[in-house]
Amino acid sequence: MERRTLLITGASGFVGSALCQRLATVEGLTPRAALRRGSPLPLAGIDAVTVADLGADTDWQAALIDVDVVVHAAARVHVMKEAATDSLAEFRRVNVQGTLNLARQAAAAGVRRFIFISSVKVNGETSQPGQPLHADDTPAPQDAYGVSKHEAEQGLQAVAAETGMEVVVIRPVLVYGPGVKANFLSMMRWLERGVPLPLGAVHNRRSLVSLGNLVDLIITCVDDPAAAGQTFLASDGEDVSLSELLRALGHALGRPARLVPVPAALLQTGAALLGRRDLAQRLLGSLQVDITKNHQLLGWRPPYTLEQGLAATARAFKENPRP
Repeated sequence: MERRTLLITGASGFVGSALCQRLATVEGLTPRAALRRGSPLPLAGIDAVTVADLGADTDWQAALIDVDVVVHAAARVHVMKEAATDSLAEFRRVNVQGTLNLARQAAAAGVRRFIFISSVKVNGETSQPGQPLHADDTPAPQDAYGVSKHEAEQGLQAVAAETGMEVVVIRPVLVYGPGVKANFLSMMRWLERGVPLPLGAVHNRRSLVSLGNLVDLIITCVDDPAAAGQTFLASDGEDVSLSELLRALGHALGRPARLVPVPAALLQTGAALLGRRDLAQRLLGSLQVDITKNHQLLGWRPPYTLEQGLAATARAFKENPRP
């Protein structure tokens, strides 16, 4: 079988490194890791190329030699403590200008397909009860990161129309898995320490996606003809409340969750008084997505259950609680 090369940007990151490791086991596909200087290899012995920071002037020519598909996972992500004076401009510089610069060079180099790892934030921040978000809903980004991802998607559609290069957009919800950081890591640390949490009465509904399921969807989109020109949401296909998630995660860790049933309205009020409305929204609000389109067009269903994903995440955490 003829081997084909896939260029993976953000290859040292959470999603990119897992994708490289999985691709190395797929017959006929060779991952090439695009790394910034000083970034670690996602897998020993893997083909790698060093590139400058993602931007409008980054030169990708050497990285794109003989590449069939680009998976663009590199991005400026949402940051808790923003240092830039103009946040949107900085997000646009990396996520829009940097993405479109790569896409144009990829098309010129003869790349067949460009898979863009976007975000559910393009759809919005919340969903209404019983009304999950769909991939083809009207976009409603609400923060600078979501706006930049939406503008990048629009620019990629224009590049595809101009050049004929196929573009596929994948919008993951919250991604968890071995090596996860941020709020998910904090939750595992709370549970490991047996900290009582005032979250036992939170009955929201949230969609999550395990790293294994997201990687599997990306690989499905590498070759499936039906994926060309499409946008897909990525989730486990199982929605849980925050209290259900904490109990399941505690079970996976072998540390039963100690949850105190404080009313969600009281928690929201407290968060507002502390200036943490954003954190309250992420913890207490609902964000459900519908991935029926993935099955209808691609025949894709998540290969791993939520329970399996949490078990893998918990095992990695117990092996290395401070990554």
